[in-house]
Amino acid sequence: MPVTHARPTSLAPWVAFVEACRAGSLSAVAEALGYTQSAVSRQIATLERDLGARLLAREPRGVRPTPAGAAVLPHARSLVAEADRAARAAAAPAPAPHVSVGAVQSAAMALVPGALRRVPDPPSWSMLTDSTDRLIDRVAGGELDLAVVTDAPPGLPTRRDVLLRHLFADPMSVVVPDNHRLARRRRVSIADLADEYWIEDNAGSEALLHQLAARYDLTLRVDRSVGALMIKVALVAAGHGVALVPRSVGPALRGDVRLLALRDAPRRGVYVATRPGRDDLSRLVTALRARH
Repeated sequence: MPVTHARPTSLAPWVAFVEACRAGSLSAVAEALGYTQSAVSRQIATLERDLGARLLAREPRGVRPTPAGAAVLPHARSLVAEADRAARAAAAPAPAPHVSVGAVQSAAMALVPGALRRVPDPPSWSMLTDSTDRLIDRVAGGELDLAVVTDAPPGLPTRRDVLLRHLFADPMSVVVPDNHRLARRRRVSIADLADEYWIEDNAGSEALLHQLAARYDLTLRVDRSVGALMIKVALVAAGHGVALVPRSVGPALRGDVRLLALRDAPRRGVYVATRPGRDDLSRLVTALRARH
C-alpha cells in the first residue's frame, strides 16, 4: 500500500528549512527572515510532521540536517528557487534575461568575468563562488543556471541531472613576489623552488603540488592556512612564500607578483555544468571556451 503524506500549503516552512541548513542556527534564520526563533521552530516542525520525517538534528551549537533532511534538501532548494522565479515573473511579466552563474574561486577571478563581457547583448547576471561539488549540487537544484568547475582533486562528482562539458585544460603555474630571485624567469622547475615555503588555500591545489613534487622526489614545506585564493596571492606579495595557481588567473593578478610557467606543470580540466536542455546558455558557454 503506498505511503502518503500531507502536502504543506505554505512555502514558509520550506524556506525556514533551507535557511536553517545553510546557517546552521535557528536564531540566525529568525533574524534573517524577521521571525521569532519559536516561529521558525514551529515552521520546521510543521514540515517534519507533514513529511513524516525528522529533518533537523538539534545540537548545543545549532542544527544540522538528519539523513532524511540531507535527502530532502536538494528538492527544498529547488522548490524555493522556483518559487522565487515565479514571484519575479509575476512582478515583471516580461523580465530581462538573468543568468545565475557559479564558479570556483579561480574561475571567478578572470575567466567568468571576461566571458560575460564577450557575450553579445549580455543578460543581467549574478555570480556565486563555492567548491566544485557544492556548485554542481546548486545547478542540480535549480539555484544556479550554470557553474564553472574543475576536476582538481578529489575530482568531479557524477550526476545524471547535471550536464558537464569540458572547456579547456588549465596548466598550473607558480606565483612569486615581484622581488623574488626567480621573478624575471619565464619558466621554472619545481626543483628550483624546493627550499621555498608554499602557501595553499585548498586541498585540490595542494594535492597537485605534492603530485608534482613526488616526480622529483621532493618534500615541500606547505601550509594550507588560508581559505581564499586572493588571500594566498596577497601573502605571496608580502613575501611569506610562493604558491601554485592556475594559469587562467593571470589577467587578474596584482602588479606586485609574477606568474611563472612551470615545467611538467600539472593540469586541471575546467568544465561548465548546466542542467540538460539549457540551450539558452550556449552563447555564454561559447564565450567561456573562447577565453583568450
